[in-house]
Amino acid sequence: MSTTYGTFPGARPRRLRTTPAMRRMVAEHRLHPSDLILPAFVREGVSEPVPISAMPGVVQHSRDTLRKAAVEAVAAGVSGIMLFGVPEEAKKDALGTAGTDPDGILQVAIRDVKAEVGDELVIMSDLCLDEFTDHGHCGVLDAEGRVDNDATLERYAEMAQVQADAGVHVVGPSGMMDGQVGVIRDALDQTGHEDVSVLAYTAKYASAFYGPFREAVGSSLQGDRKTYQQDPANLRESMRELALDLEEGADMVMVKPALPYLDVLAKVAEAVDVPVAAYQISGEYAMVEAAAANGWIDRERAILETLTGIKRAGANMILTYWATEVARQLG
Repeated sequence: MSTTYGTFPGARPRRLRTTPAMRRMVAEHRLHPSDLILPAFVREGVSEPVPISAMPGVVQHSRDTLRKAAVEAVAAGVSGIMLFGVPEEAKKDALGTAGTDPDGILQVAIRDVKAEVGDELVIMSDLCLDEFTDHGHCGVLDAEGRVDNDATLERYAEMAQVQADAGVHVVGPSGMMDGQVGVIRDALDQTGHEDVSVLAYTAKYASAFYGPFREAVGSSLQGDRKTYQQDPANLRESMRELALDLEEGADMVMVKPALPYLDVLAKVAEAVDVPVAAYQISGEYAMVEAAAANGWIDRERAILETLTGIKRAGANMILTYWATEVARQLG
């Protein structure tokens, strides 16, 4: 038997894929429980969790089940929880006053979680009016029904103060108003909350993938948000938004949604020296769950693959509704 040496191929990348142990050893990116943040909804006036039909496995929590979810997240090694308040319908109004009521559902939820887990979990709050307005927009409307940017900023400053008073560690302004980060930073600093961080929703796109979230927060939205959320066609615009948010004092920045905007995420991650977050939103979650329920994909593999892709694109933190489940698997 003759042997010929030096024949093609000499380089064999497959040598580094031969066994699970080999693949683990040479993996370039690794998910860790501490990468994950759990978004959670808490609904006013309910004693039991309310399932969200478009997001199987996700619920609108009662105050008691929210506290339990926070404890479970800590035990799994999740780093943070992002809270969204769902007020009673009768409490919604044009100005979203329930959002700045110290006894509003979001502020109550912050205090509940803080009392339950203290500083073991980074407590974050959605700083936006959309859950609390009867028109469902992220800001105050003018006489023509358009979102008034500067009037909205005044409301955001009030929201920042009451959320910080309730004990939140991080506020997440998600309304995409011009100047929101600077106004919120000033409001926090002037009220003795210098240690509260700002996670800027820097690149938040007007996406079709928000659909299930509307149910999750009981949205009353009329029309759309295309005049203040970004156009999906634009990338350079995100870099302009990024420069403005950093100049205004953002401590962390975010790209939302995640999977349809991995190119934006990668560009942002390359450009900054602050932590970068990405939000795997409701529609991304719902698609995987629906396909898995129909037997079309392997659910666990698909979840990990999507999260790894977000991590590979440059995210330091990932907001995902699978946070606790995945953290348990990784741990």
